[in-house]
Amino acid sequence: MDYTITKQAIIADYYTFHYEELLAFVASRLHIYSDEAEDIVQNVFLRLLQTDKMITPITLPCLVYTMARHLICDFWRHRKRVEEHEHFIQGSMGTAGCGESVEMVYSVVEITELMERGIARLSEKQRKVYRLNVCDGMKVGEISRELGLNYKCVENRLGAARKEVRGYMKRMLA
Repeated sequence: MDYTITKQAIIADYYTFHYEELLAFVASRLHIYSDEAEDIVQNVFLRLLQTDKMITPITLPCLVYTMARHLICDFWRHRKRVEEHEHFIQGSMGTAGCGESVEMVYSVVEITELMERGIARLSEKQRKVYRLNVCDGMKVGEISRELGLNYKCVENRLGAARKEVRGYMKRMLA
């Protein structure tokens, strides 16, 4: 219990003295996305408070900037996907007639049905792990504890399940 209080105090002190510095670091890498920069900085400190890892005043700065860089990469990766999707939708709307464009875009119900068919193709063990991760939002460590399985075992099952469902969805949507 004493360690938790110390960890929280270390993080709180770092937050107090270095928040603006970290915000400037993140904002410089996001350019025009200032609100997202604040969100990323908040997420860094939120994740720090939720982590079970040992945090000391010496390791904290490196951990903070590593987490920030990873969240920045996630942000740009997400932006790229959104832009690709928007480009696809705009391209299909521009090249097709009005009636055809609606038919070219799958509905949420159709995608959900395809996803369920893909999940049904998985083994029972893979299906359970996949649903806990995707539907319930559980992390690999949480699934491992809940099912009483080895972390690597859960990680391998989830990876195989994702690969299978992804492949199935690509084939069906092609």
